[in-house]
Amino acid sequence: MAFLPLAPIERLMKSSGAERLGMDAVKAMRDLMEKEVEEITQRAVKFSKHAKRKTVQAEDIMLAGKKE
Repeated sequence: MAFLPLAPIERLMKSSGAERLGMDAVKAMRDLMEKEVEEITQRAVKFSKHAKRKTVQAEDIMLAGKKE
Protein backbone atom coordinates (compact mmCIF):
# COMPACT_ATOMS: atom_id res chain seq x y z
CA MET A 1 0.00 0.00 0.00
CA ALA A 2 1.46 3.34 -1.01
CA PHE A 3 1.51 6.09 1.61
CA LEU A 4 3.81 8.72 0.13
CA PRO A 5 2.38 11.13 -2.45
CA LEU A 6 4.05 11.11 -5.85
CA ALA A 7 4.35 14.87 -6.46
CA PRO A 8 6.94 15.59 -3.74
CA ILE A 9 8.98 12.58 -4.81
CA GLU A 10 8.91 13.79 -8.40
CA ARG A 11 10.08 17.24 -7.25
CA LEU A 12 12.93 15.68 -5.28
CA MET A 13 14.00 13.62 -8.28
CA LYS A 14 13.90 16.66 -10.55
CA SER A 15 15.86 18.75 -8.07
CA SER A 16 18.47 15.98 -8.13
CA GLY A 17 18.97 16.43 -11.86
CA ALA A 18 16.32 14.38 -13.64
CA GLU A 19 14.89 16.49 -16.48
CA ARG A 20 12.09 14.14 -17.46
CA LEU A 21 10.56 11.32 -15.47
CA GLY A 22 8.20 8.54 -16.36
CA MET A 23 5.43 7.99 -13.85
CA ASP A 24 6.65 4.39 -13.48
CA ALA A 25 10.05 5.74 -12.36
CA VAL A 26 8.45 7.98 -9.74
CA LYS A 27 6.32 5.08 -8.47
CA ALA A 28 9.39 2.82 -8.33
CA MET A 29 11.23 5.46 -6.29
CA ARG A 30 8.24 5.77 -3.94
CA ASP A 31 8.21 2.01 -3.42
CA LEU A 32 11.94 1.97 -2.63
CA MET A 33 11.62 4.94 -0.27
CA GLU A 34 8.74 3.34 1.62
CA LYS A 35 10.65 0.08 1.96
CA GLU A 36 13.71 1.92 3.28
CA VAL A 37 11.59 3.88 5.77
CA GLU A 38 10.07 0.64 7.06
CA GLU A 39 13.48 -0.99 7.49
CA ILE A 40 15.00 2.01 9.26
CA THR A 41 11.96 2.32 11.53
CA GLN A 42 12.13 -1.35 12.49
CA ARG A 43 15.81 -0.96 13.43
CA ALA A 44 15.07 2.28 15.32
CA VAL A 45 12.34 0.55 17.33
CA LYS A 46 14.88 -2.08 18.39
CA PHE A 47 17.25 0.67 19.55
CA SER A 48 14.53 2.37 21.57
CA LYS A 49 13.47 -0.92 23.18
CA HIS A 50 17.09 -1.70 24.01
CA ALA A 51 17.24 1.67 25.79
CA LYS A 52 14.05 0.67 27.65
CA ARG A 53 11.99 3.39 25.95
CA LYS A 54 8.70 3.19 24.09
CA THR A 55 9.36 6.42 22.23
CA VAL A 56 11.48 6.33 19.11
CA GLN A 57 13.77 9.34 19.17
CA ALA A 58 15.84 11.09 16.53
CA GLU A 59 19.02 9.43 17.79
CA ASP A 60 17.42 6.01 17.20
CA ILE A 61 16.58 7.01 13.63
CA MET A 62 20.09 8.33 13.04
CA LEU A 63 21.69 5.15 14.36
CA ALA A 64 19.31 2.96 12.39
CA GLY A 65 19.97 4.92 9.19
CA LYS A 66 23.74 4.50 9.30
CA LYS A 67 25.11 2.20 6.65
CA GLU A 68 27.45 -0.52 7.84
